[in-house]
Amino acid sequence: MQYLVQMKLADSVRPRSPEESIAFIKQYVFPTLEVCDKLLEEKKIVAGGPLGGAIALALVVRAESIQELDDLIESLPIWPLMQTTVIPLTSFEGRRVAGRQRLEGEVRRAGERSQAAAATRGGEPAARSQSRRRRSTRRI
Repeated sequence: MQYLVQMKLADSVRPRSPEESIAFIKQYVFPTLEVCDKLLEEKKIVAGGPLGGAIALALVVRAESIQELDDLIESLPIWPLMQTTVIPLTSFEGRRVAGRQRLEGEVRRAGERSQAAAATRGGEPAARSQSRRRRSTRRI
């Protein structure tokens, strides 16, 4: 299964001085990028990367289980400093199948409602529409 993993640096840990920035880059940024490169080679990261202009990552990750996903995310040195959001992704084919099933259900329910409505009125709507047409032609 694939997941969209969005990670953004928490405001409370943002470096506030040049010295903190140097340490942050050496201890967290470069090691995280190295791990991401390795995961990309292993095809665990399918797409994504660092976001421009922010200390953030957006990754499409392939994992067979939630535990594997957790382990992968937690393997990133920067992870403890990040606010992380995980969104499960479906496939295009999976969405198409689900959409077809929903469409079939909606069509079936719509047909049942129109049949039930016609049965309770006993054909009244057709008679009304014919009398309306007769009235409208008389006015001309």
